[in-house]
Amino acid sequence: MDAGLDKVDAIWEKETAIIDGIDISGPWNRMFEQRVIWEYTPELIDKVADLPGAESFSWCYQCAACVPVCPVDMVGDYGPRKLYRKAQTGTDLQSADDLWLCTTCMNCVRVCKKVVDMVQIMPAVREQAVLDGFVPEELQKAFEDTAKYGNPLGQSQRKRAAWTKKSDAPVPIIKDVKRPVDVLWYVGSYPSYHPRGIDAALAAARIFHALDIDYAILGREEKDDGDSQRLAGENGLFEMLAEHNISVFEKYEWEQMVVTGPHEYNAFKKEYAKLGFERPIQHYTQFLSDHLDRLSPLLTHEVQAKVTFHDPCYLGRHHGEYDAPRALLNAIPGLELVEMGRCRENGYCCGGGGGGMWLDSFTQNHTTMRLSERRVLEAAAYGADILAVCCPFEVSRFEDAAKSTGNDQLRVLDILELLDMSMRGEI
Repeated sequence: MDAGLDKVDAIWEKETAIIDGIDISGPWNRMFEQRVIWEYTPELIDKVADLPGAESFSWCYQCAACVPVCPVDMVGDYGPRKLYRKAQTGTDLQSADDLWLCTTCMNCVRVCKKVVDMVQIMPAVREQAVLDGFVPEELQKAFEDTAKYGNPLGQSQRKRAAWTKKSDAPVPIIKDVKRPVDVLWYVGSYPSYHPRGIDAALAAARIFHALDIDYAILGREEKDDGDSQRLAGENGLFEMLAEHNISVFEKYEWEQMVVTGPHEYNAFKKEYAKLGFERPIQHYTQFLSDHLDRLSPLLTHEVQAKVTFHDPCYLGRHHGEYDAPRALLNAIPGLELVEMGRCRENGYCCGGGGGGMWLDSFTQNHTTMRLSERRVLEAAAYGADILAVCCPFEVSRFEDAAKSTGNDQLRVLDILELLDMSMRGEI
């Protein structure tokens, strides 16, 4: 008897079976009684679905459309359908390593017919895990540094605007301006502290100055937006940061906000709005593409390179913005834009979202390579000289990945840096 048939109470098999003149006698006509999935554990599915925000977990009907588009599954064994099946068969998601692998990239939500929303489910389950003390060590450090210093890099709040001293263009700080400004530029943590993030911030300052934008930054009054910490389960920390930032935003007079990163854009546009903060906000690519009529004449030097662009999940799928970054790249003379197979709505993920920025050491035990390495290999396969990005998380991630995969020839540059190169001729 076949393996597993000992659990079947009844098997029917005709000694002689001829259908439409064809003899199918033997095991080909075997019929089985209805089988029961004895190992099914609905209580572990309910344990997730009972959490506020995670209700849709129980809606999964195992079609598996999510698995082929999950970036983590491409380098491991993952996807919402697989998490649901594991919960069916005894895995408690709240205490499982799988809980921390999701980057909340939203590609699964894009294809799910039942709208199982992992962008809501995972933060809800992670929040409970955080309350129960199940937090990876490196993620806990990022939480602690953010709470203590106002940023996940553990840098002094007093040095938040130290990067401006390197700028050869003026960078006004709003408390010193003492008047209303047109644009409040929220710089963000990585552009304020990380060396490669600072490169992009300096480029942005030169571009804003060349365009004669009436802007200012918050300087040391600015703290991390906290959205990635929220997605990683630290909702209390997010609320503390949001309360601080909103009070600072409302302290000054300005017409619109421009942010450097997609994660800040998501935080202020979606999450801060739930707390009563609703003001005009643009990602820098949107803002600059709106000023292309004045920016284009400043792009006087050719950038002779084949460039491919990585769509940030939190600008693309989360907010539907795919055209503004490409409009800026196509405005740069000499630049050849080559699209990767996975782009726009089906763009791949750098691995930094949903707290993944601080979980590389943890996830390496569960994947064959980092998501950033997988993406760099793809960019190299398309013959790109430059991988262009517009998220502060991505420059350092992809530069490290280029080195670890032996693709040192691939340059990783923020679109701000490319625009600045075309303006100044320093290619």
